[in-house]
Amino acid sequence: MNPPHRPRVLLADDHRLVAEGLKSLLSPEFDLVEVVEDGHALVEAVRALRPDVVVADVTMPRLNGIEALVQIRQGGDRVPFVFLTMHRDVAYARRALDAGASGFVLKHSAPAELVSAIRAALQGKTYLTPQLAGDVLEAMKQGPEKAQDPVASLTSRQREVLQLLAEGRSAKEIASALTISARTVEFHKYQIMETLGLRTAAELTHFAIKNGLVEL
Repeated sequence: MNPPHRPRVLLADDHRLVAEGLKSLLSPEFDLVEVVEDGHALVEAVRALRPDVVVADVTMPRLNGIEALVQIRQGGDRVPFVFLTMHRDVAYARRALDAGASGFVLKHSAPAELVSAIRAALQGKTYLTPQLAGDVLEAMKQGPEKAQDPVASLTSRQREVLQLLAEGRSAKEIASALTISARTVEFHKYQIMETLGLRTAAELTHFAIKNGLVEL
């Protein structure tokens, strides 16, 4: 008799201690196929490993979790996605759900909550931490997201460039990472600053930190 299939989980978090803790939490019920530490590695691992569910942090180097999910969905993959994050801001939860997330759980919640979110995601349901659920539903009733979340006014490529700029990468380094020209990077930077009403590189970095695209 074959053992029952254990759902395969891909974990994305750049904090080693968090990842180790999650391994021991999830191992009784799930198979952990891999741990990755940045958004680009996450996109590649989903394509290569075909997990049953992804558990990801929002803020990660090179490409944040929400932008990684956007790219995965654009590639046609519908793998369930659960975000586990420190960010209590309703804007992050709404951005994640708009991108196609199945769950949004806070890192300081009870461990059982993450397991519940994963189970719900595997059943095609959406799980939102009770601490934010009421506020998120209220925000969704208020109309278009763009008026409340300035990040939503940027294109996916602009958000990607913004994160790399805020991480201190040069235009040449960003051009190489994204396979575009340095001139195109500078054009994106100009467009980002125009759209957001920013004047300096310092303001741009502050915006990226405030909106969860990079960490201090």
